[in-house]
Amino acid sequence: MTSAAESELLTRTGPGSPMGALMREYWVPAALSSELIADAPPTRLMLLGEKLIGFRDSRGRVGIMDHRCPHRCASLFFGRNEEAGLRCAYHGWKFDVDGNCLDQPNVPAHQSFPQKVKAKAYPAVERNGIVWTYMGARQTPPPLPCFESLMLPEAERNLFCAQRECNWLQGLEGDIDTSHFSFLHVGKVTPETADPKNIGRFATVNRAPDYHVADTDWGTMYAAHRPAEPDTTYWRVAHFMFPFWTIPPDGNFSDHVIARAWVPMDDTHMMFFHCSWKKNTPGLRKLKDGSPIPGVSIGNTFLPNGTGWFDRWRLKANAENDYLIDRDAQREKSYSGIEGIHLQDQAMTESMGGIVDHTLEHLAVSDLMITRTRRRIIQAARAAEQGIAPPGVDHPELFQGARGGDFLSSASTGWLEAYGSEMRGAQNPTGALKIAAE
Repeated sequence: MTSAAESELLTRTGPGSPMGALMREYWVPAALSSELIADAPPTRLMLLGEKLIGFRDSRGRVGIMDHRCPHRCASLFFGRNEEAGLRCAYHGWKFDVDGNCLDQPNVPAHQSFPQKVKAKAYPAVERNGIVWTYMGARQTPPPLPCFESLMLPEAERNLFCAQRECNWLQGLEGDIDTSHFSFLHVGKVTPETADPKNIGRFATVNRAPDYHVADTDWGTMYAAHRPAEPDTTYWRVAHFMFPFWTIPPDGNFSDHVIARAWVPMDDTHMMFFHCSWKKNTPGLRKLKDGSPIPGVSIGNTFLPNGTGWFDRWRLKANAENDYLIDRDAQREKSYSGIEGIHLQDQAMTESMGGIVDHTLEHLAVSDLMITRTRRRIIQAARAAEQGIAPPGVDHPELFQGARGGDFLSSASTGWLEAYGSEMRGAQNPTGALKIAAE
């Protein structure tokens, strides 16, 4: 069981918290590049409990900084983004993307002191459609993440965000919990009605898999396994990667190039970033007759983005309308009655509350990956407090040994041997898959 003290450590990510300090050691996705337009109004960004603004200047450079003007603390959200800088609407003080003060127009020239004033700004860079920021204490930030889905060219990449009203850990743990797939997503599908061409059908034959779980250089991994065809084993492999990334198992291992980030906005809100290869072979999505499994659509319908701290990438179906649950469909067609795999997960994780009370849980063997990952994160946070660099922060190439997905192997093959074999045979579209490239 996760104790109250451990839960506090895991779930609190604001300034000064051990978990917040751990996450700040890594580059953090702040926004999609498409959200920041040159000379357009600033965008409010809540990130790790800090109220920030993002903007793109006239030269196309992106800036991420504290929303408070260092003059009188008025919000720079109301500022004028113009002429390669952001000018505070209160007194006209102007700052560049690095926080340097460029102008103090309400101060006589002989008494101005722009060189002595600096807005709190974080390093910001763009890569592959994402604006990244480094919020840690290092003078020189570590390398950017370089696992394979983040290296995909734009034309071959699916990239989107979605906000959730729950703690980051609740969202992340849904992605590393394999057995819920057989209930929440495909609970009404039977072995007789499932697509016989998709090996994911074995998740409907045996809904209580066994597990192998292990620590890795990049975090943790599991290999859930079930008997499949005679003398074969059906595997679903997934990963947790520091500090808040997952590689889920729902797709053919050979081409399942994907990663998802569960980024804390504050302790009760998070932003989910999804990045995957367009050529991925999907997991179990069809019935034997070729029709879609009810409820397993992927697309999301969003509300218009607003300007508030929590007004970006909100789903139209949400807690206020019970996620548009259809009770008739739940009785007759869909296990949950909620349309969409992402939305089904969101409903479950948000229903736990803003921060779940972990002392009320009764964890089982099916939660081995959950308990192993919590322990690994706690160990890393405590080690970081002692000055030990977090896993992979200085060597992001270590993360290139991770690939998730499902596959079949001989029943006599051990799990690590089976994983290695699949890695060596996997497609490697970016060249970033370490073992496959050897």
